[in-house]
Amino acid sequence: MNLEWYDWVGIAGTLVVLGAFFLLQAGRIHGNRPIYQLLNLFGSLGILVSLWGKFNVSVFLLETAWAAISLYGIARSFKAKAGGNTPA
Repeated sequence: MNLEWYDWVGIAGTLVVLGAFFLLQAGRIHGNRPIYQLLNLFGSLGILVSLWGKFNVSVFLLETAWAAISLYGIARSFKAKAGGNTPA
């Protein structure tokens, strides 16, 4: 098995997304907090980088949507915090 740098970035991204999901399910973090969204964002970006080696349109669409939704969640969290509310 000969892995390139982008493969390692993709593996790290996958581990970050899975780790975030595990922490959410274990009740250690909350899905409406910026840390969960940031973990998802960085994980999805890592997976997108892995496509540098071999492009896959399905993975590209999934991870692009994952990153966009994560950015939306981050913006929503900060907007709620600025307004004195916690996000629902």
